Amino acid sequence: MTISAVADSPGDLRRMSADAAIASLYAAHWSGLVRLAWLLVRDQGVAEDIVADALIALHRRWDHLADRDLALAYLRRSVVNAARSVLRHRTVERTYVAQHGRAITEATAPSAEHEALDEVGNAGMLAALDRLPRRQREVLVLRYYLDLSEAQIAHALEIAPGSVKAHASRGLTALRAQLGPDPDRTTREDR
Repeated sequence: MTISAVADSPGDLRRMSADAAIASLYAAHWSGLVRLAWLLVRDQGVAEDIVADALIALHRRWDHLADRDLALAYLRRSVVNAARSVLRHRTVERTYVAQHGRAITEATAPSAEHEALDEVGNAGMLAALDRLPRRQREVLVLRYYLDLSEAQIAHALEIAPGSVKAHASRGLTALRAQLGPDPDRTTREDR
């Protein structure tokens, strides 16, 4: 059995030690969790730190988890919550800079993922996604990037499944309004 298969099989996680479970989850889900964090914070180093911290926190709590079958959902929730904290901190920094006129020194070079996405023409989509309210952005990233179900998104964000539908609908409507008509869709409809 591969490490990836172990991480995707909840029954096996239940019987694993904390070290084995975290190693398995890391091997199977690290890159996806980092991409999730990156889509929310747009900084590769920060995204990797967020995921590493989430894995460490899960390791610490492993023996006290009520349901180890939900370990991946717990990690997703931790990543989203940590990304929110980073974004709140950035808001505080911007406010401080605006009030005091001093820049906070921090590396601001774009990540490799950011540059790659710019190259393939997704910069407009990412900018439009950034302009959405936080909850709509989170729902759309979880739905269309990680391909989670409404129930999984509701669990990860601790909201009702109906709220997931509402946020997704409003977010998609806002993205369409920002990005304009889809030329492929218009062409198909005109035929």
